[in-house]
Amino acid sequence: MAGFVEGRTGGGTGVGGRASAGLTGQVGRPTRGSDPMDWKPKSSDIPTQPGVYRFRDASGRVIYVGKAINLRQRLSNYFQPLNSLHQRTRHMVLSANHVEWTVVGSDFEALQLEYTWIKEFDPPYNVKFRDDKTYPYMVLTMADEAPRVMVTRNHRIPGARYFGPYPKIWAVRETIELMVKAFPIRTCSDSSYTKAMASGRPCFAGQIGRCGGPCSHKVTIEEHRATVEQFATFMASHDRSVITRLQREMKDAASAFEYEQAAKLRDRIQALENVLEKSAVVLADSVDTDVFGIEEDELAAAVQQFVVRGGRVRGVRSWVVDKELDVTTGELVEQMLETAYESEPPPREIIVPALPDDATALETWLAAMRPRGGAVALRTAQRGEKAAVLQTATLNAKQALMLYKSRRSADYVSRTQALNDIQDALGLAEAPLRMECYDVSHLGGTNIVASMVVFEDGLPKKSAYRKFAVNGYADDLESLHQVLTRRLSHLEDDDIAGVEEDLGRRELGDEEGTAAERTRRRFAYRPGLIIVDGGQPQVEAAARTLEELGIHDIPLCGLAKRLEEIWLPGNDFPVILPRNSEALFMLQRIRDEAHRFAITFQRAKRKNDIGSVLGEVPGLGPARVKELLKHFGSVKRLKTASAEQIADVRGIGPALADAIVLKLGVARLGTPSTDPIGDSDATLSDG
Repeated sequence: MAGFVEGRTGGGTGVGGRASAGLTGQVGRPTRGSDPMDWKPKSSDIPTQPGVYRFRDASGRVIYVGKAINLRQRLSNYFQPLNSLHQRTRHMVLSANHVEWTVVGSDFEALQLEYTWIKEFDPPYNVKFRDDKTYPYMVLTMADEAPRVMVTRNHRIPGARYFGPYPKIWAVRETIELMVKAFPIRTCSDSSYTKAMASGRPCFAGQIGRCGGPCSHKVTIEEHRATVEQFATFMASHDRSVITRLQREMKDAASAFEYEQAAKLRDRIQALENVLEKSAVVLADSVDTDVFGIEEDELAAAVQQFVVRGGRVRGVRSWVVDKELDVTTGELVEQMLETAYESEPPPREIIVPALPDDATALETWLAAMRPRGGAVALRTAQRGEKAAVLQTATLNAKQALMLYKSRRSADYVSRTQALNDIQDALGLAEAPLRMECYDVSHLGGTNIVASMVVFEDGLPKKSAYRKFAVNGYADDLESLHQVLTRRLSHLEDDDIAGVEEDLGRRELGDEEGTAAERTRRRFAYRPGLIIVDGGQPQVEAAARTLEELGIHDIPLCGLAKRLEEIWLPGNDFPVILPRNSEALFMLQRIRDEAHRFAITFQRAKRKNDIGSVLGEVPGLGPARVKELLKHFGSVKRLKTASAEQIADVRGIGPALADAIVLKLGVARLGTPSTDPIGDSDATLSDG
């Protein structure tokens, strides 16, 4: 790597920007928590060459490592006015105390140095890949006198050849058992091999037919080595020509009346066929590639790797990623590949969902990790068989992310920690055991609906969910005001009535009451925290509603989706929670659940609106309404369709088409409709 030119701001005294290897520049250090503009380096001091930069906090810990093709241009993005920075970036800059940079000779060297520093310093604001397990591999110890096949999780056996990873250890052992039937090689331990070769007696595995190495005294070391090479070749390529050759040898043996040898060859063929059947065929036999699918949200991402060799999925691996800073998919792909090939060589082709900006440098870095050299190509797949594999990997990543969230939410310790952290962050008197979250959904100002979801003890209580239809036109703030008023206007009366009913019920011996009464009482429960989906405007609108109703003892906050910041009433600045905190994870899950519930109701309401209008046409039943919606796909296209176009729909004749046009108020010349049906071009799917 070329010599470095280093620069630094924020510590000691002196001047910076001297373009001499090994010299550092410094400016005055601010007090902790001060404006980063106080220690911002002069633009002229920052070089324009490629390089790597490090942000440090007041204690000297490296909190973020990044690279740039142009250091001056990249670092200037961090020192814009704070209100223009992304919230996560702003949090990192406010936590920093100074920045250092190192100039290198090329973008490729910057990539290498960034990778080295991330591994060395483990900065908290860089992407964290959390592999949920150490995956088992099949390994051939090629450096041994008599190579052995075994299962291992150790990636650093000198001279070994690895195959996998496999999702489960039993899958490796099953494959080894089948392969050893086809290619008898050594399976015994090193101590058993040494003892057998010294004593002249077969190893125990060889005595029971489980080891085919020289220690079984059935083959020589040279013959065994040749079988090992055949084993490795087949595992690397899954080439069916091996089976074709064995079939030919079996026929020759049978023709020569060597039935015992023919039977052995038959068993080997069957074992290889079983191995091939257990590997999913996805691409042509000559294709060796790794396919990566990614599913992400604001806080985390799941990565799914499909290892395809010889056109078959040979292994599967997954990661979960905690995202501290906002990163693009391309940046996530870059760091994902650095993690994936940290201890194993990459194939010649890698399929990813998006290419990073410095894809060329990354390809050079990956090619250098191949033991025998050769180029590595990073590609995206838009169509064809490889795109289908990418889609499958992405689907698996989506399921992995959902499973990760479910497991994290179900953990009692995590839920307890989250509730306590929410209490501390919002300054509550007690942990909010019942939280209600509200979200408003509409389509162009029409079909306005809202949702209320309830979490008790950190878990969703779906029996307490509520849906609200907002009548007339209203913006988000007015809609939120209406919904909260309807929810909370009788809260005190319901509380008193609930207590009186409980006392009366106990006297009569009826502890539970009717189902309707139980439902009403659940709705009357006083929440420990109200959450609204939105930022400062939504929170202030909700606070005015509580003030109008005279409610002063229910805490309120809002969660802004884009920046994941928490707003409190009357505060000009949001509360910032750590990106990987259990509290933020729980609040995000509640907000997302409210959004999902509102969207589902809004879509159903929109679909029912058009369906109810069409249902008034004589002879137009639910099946034909569904066929109309499926054919045209949107209300707008249906309203502008002519009678002839409507008559082309299956089951709709000319007379019925005229009746539909008349009902919708659409004349043949395009008269506007007077019916209350929105003009949205949104797809009318079953969703």
